[in-house]
Amino acid sequence: MESNQANKSPEEKDRTNVRLVFLGAAGVGKTALIQRFLKDTFEPKHRRTVEELHREEYEVGGVKVTINIMDTSGSYSFPAMRRLSIQKSDAFALVYAVNDPASLEAVKSLRDEILEVKEDKYTPIVVIGNKIDCRHERQVSSEDVLSTVELDWNNSFVEASAKDNVNVLEAFRELLQQANLPSWLSPALCRRRETFPKEQKKIPPMNKTNSCLIS
Repeated sequence: MESNQANKSPEEKDRTNVRLVFLGAAGVGKTALIQRFLKDTFEPKHRRTVEELHREEYEVGGVKVTINIMDTSGSYSFPAMRRLSIQKSDAFALVYAVNDPASLEAVKSLRDEILEVKEDKYTPIVVIGNKIDCRHERQVSSEDVLSTVELDWNNSFVEASAKDNVNVLEAFRELLQQANLPSWLSPALCRRRETFPKEQKKIPPMNKTNSCLIS
């Protein structure tokens, strides 16, 4: 690794590029979580997503950081597109809704697919149980999921609410830490969240033929 760093130009040494991908069933709040992190907004009306890439560039401590966040479809079936997203990504957010047990089953299938594509059982994965604001509609036990995700899968787990802005930052912090950002950079980046630019570049999908401690 040291030899690779020695061959890099000074500009390359000072640039960190990570790619996160959000996967999950339709309506679990993948887009809502991303929008809450990037824009600190929440849109209650569900909007179907095919595939959208959000790219942000920041500078933290003299280091240029590019974060690419892929928002994938839960409504449409594009297996080839999904596998390509998995191949090119560094860390994965698998999102389910705590009021939708079927969406947790989708997470289990998606995790199996990620491990198959990446051919690495240590692939960085954070499982996010969204919609904890729906307290009276909860059908998925946090204790059961925590046991499965952290003990059986050896992955990270956090429950969140995009609507109430609960643990959204913590989920992204965990993703960034696992996506090969230097350990000193990830907390600093998240602490600078309030100063991030409010406008994002939304990159339209390409040819359709052919993710710190948690409180």
